[in-house]
Amino acid sequence: MVFLHVAPANTATKQHGKAIEEWIYPEFEQNWKLFAPNPLQQDIAVQTRAQVVLPDGSMTTTGWYDLSALDGAAIKGNPLPSHTEQNELRRAWDFFTATHDAENRPVGLRGSLSEQYMRRIVVMRLYREDPASRKGTVHSVQVRSETTNVPPPGWSHEQVSDKPVDRVLPWWTVTDDEAARGVK
Repeated sequence: MVFLHVAPANTATKQHGKAIEEWIYPEFEQNWKLFAPNPLQQDIAVQTRAQVVLPDGSMTTTGWYDLSALDGAAIKGNPLPSHTEQNELRRAWDFFTATHDAENRPVGLRGSLSEQYMRRIVVMRLYREDPASRKGTVHSVQVRSETTNVPPPGWSHEQVSDKPVDRVLPWWTVTDDEAARGVK
């Protein structure tokens, strides 16, 4: 599928282009950032919490988990951090914000795909990190972020705001496949 995605247009890609694209995005997206990276100019912290149905039928709401901090801790001191630890959450959040407006409404055809991708990552990590989620079933999740501009170097005349920007998404209901840990 990756070969067909990067290959020049041909009969197979013309006939099955939509299926190829659905298989590639967002997990296997190809771009030139490996060769010409654009340094991050913002510090983005992504956090999540969940509503979990416990075995006795009661529901509890977890505290907020700082997924960005967990990724940072996994990278710190690791001479060979994985691509997932470095980029999965950041790229998923970039994908979500690029396909949604300020009111968290999808602005393109890929909006629902970005929501599904973000939700799958969050649910998978909650089942890994949260004791209540491991005991019960995640019913819904909420994601929030805080974005702070990285100050420009001292020699630059660029002016950026130092005030963080917060974004809180509405609660997302978790699908049956995701709740059954089908996202592993």
